[in-house]
Amino acid sequence: MRFTRTICTLLFCVAVLLFFGLAYPHHLHYQEQYQLFLFDSNYVCEIIKHTGGVADLLGRFCTQFFLYAWVGALIIALLLSTVQLLTRQLIAPSNSPSLYGLSFVPSFLLWILLLDENALLGGIWAVLLTLFVVWGIVKLTKGRIRIILFIVAIPILYILVGPVCFPIPIDSLWTGVHYYRYPTVFPWLLWGAAFSIWVLAGIAILIRRFPKHFSHLTPLTSLLLTALVAGIMGTLVWKNTNFKAEKVMQYDFMACHQQWNRILDAVNQEKPNNQIGVTVQNLALAMHGTLLDQMFNYKQNGIAGLLPDVKEDATSPLPTAEAFYQLGMINVAQRTVFEAQEAILDFQKSGRCYKRLAQTNLINGQYEVARKYLTALQKTLFYRYWADETLLLLGDEKAIDSHPEYGRLRQYAYKEEFYFSDHVTPEMLQSLYFSNTDNRLAYQYLVAYYLLTGDREGFNHFMSIKNEKDSI
Repeated sequence: MRFTRTICTLLFCVAVLLFFGLAYPHHLHYQEQYQLFLFDSNYVCEIIKHTGGVADLLGRFCTQFFLYAWVGALIIALLLSTVQLLTRQLIAPSNSPSLYGLSFVPSFLLWILLLDENALLGGIWAVLLTLFVVWGIVKLTKGRIRIILFIVAIPILYILVGPVCFPIPIDSLWTGVHYYRYPTVFPWLLWGAAFSIWVLAGIAILIRRFPKHFSHLTPLTSLLLTALVAGIMGTLVWKNTNFKAEKVMQYDFMACHQQWNRILDAVNQEKPNNQIGVTVQNLALAMHGTLLDQMFNYKQNGIAGLLPDVKEDATSPLPTAEAFYQLGMINVAQRTVFEAQEAILDFQKSGRCYKRLAQTNLINGQYEVARKYLTALQKTLFYRYWADETLLLLGDEKAIDSHPEYGRLRQYAYKEEFYFSDHVTPEMLQSLYFSNTDNRLAYQYLVAYYLLTGDREGFNHFMSIKNEKDSI
């Protein structure tokens, strides 16, 4: 029976790993890009001084590894499996093996919670650390000593992991704890998982006190109950999976990492049905120089799929900012990225945004501002080497001008100042193109703008100016 239980736990761990590694990898990338974990004493102290800070810190530390989806999937699989193992130790000892199947319930609830891209890993750590402390007290003590330790442990756990250590949420206690990205949203599934452990522990106590009433529960019953729990909870996991959001995050991830070929491969397999997908699709076509030839072979969304208006959130502006950046609209890209970072709902910073802000300031010659962002990135695990290399470029005009990306974008950038509204106009694209006619991306976007709006008069006017300048 013990071997069977071990196999079941292992299968659960593998299922979680494969799910997040194969079906949900870009949700993990999404989590990583909206935080900036720094190996810095001030950063660490600022987190742990708050209630639940230790759990929050551990969650942020683990989330930085989500840059690599399979590593993130493994971390989640190990955390959820550990929750299940500790729950089993508390509710299903050798004298009540029939409860083994129910020990998976809290872990499945936490799995469903993590399907929400705004659920933070600190909540999982809060449940895990609470379980670990409770298991240690139950394992090592008895009688009055156990009661005393529980009384002492509650306030300590509240400080370390937050109010999830309590069986019942109290508004005045949980306010401000970093379990969810929206400060005003209550993570019911997290509390449901924590509360289910207390319910299961109560059932285990009844079984131990009245063993005769449960003598009919056999190992076979335990196996069937495990299969039933796995079937029901697995169905709930699948029903709550948001593959539409996963697809949007995939396009955003590929645009961030400039994977233009992968974008077109994904588009050819399944046409995007959302604005971000169309925006990224058109940018990839333009980067290949085929936007004007092939744009109508793909789904379009008017000019909203070309350069959509910037919205006041942390997600949708970033693909548009990527298009601004590649076009050479450096100041516009910088403003868009900065505002997107400031719109992050839990007021964290973003490694992705810091990197782009360092690049735009470097291109603009604002080296001290770029240094501020690069110095912060030097304190990270995965952006550090890039920051070290980029710092060497600051002030080196020749190196920047000869750089294949920064030198090109510096040449493409606007040469004259002008007022930029939230809505991109053909006049802006015209000015960008005529400031450097080698900017073929600007040319494609401008002509595509006229084609998508049906502005024949504007197109003819542009072509007459272009022909006149070409003849000079």
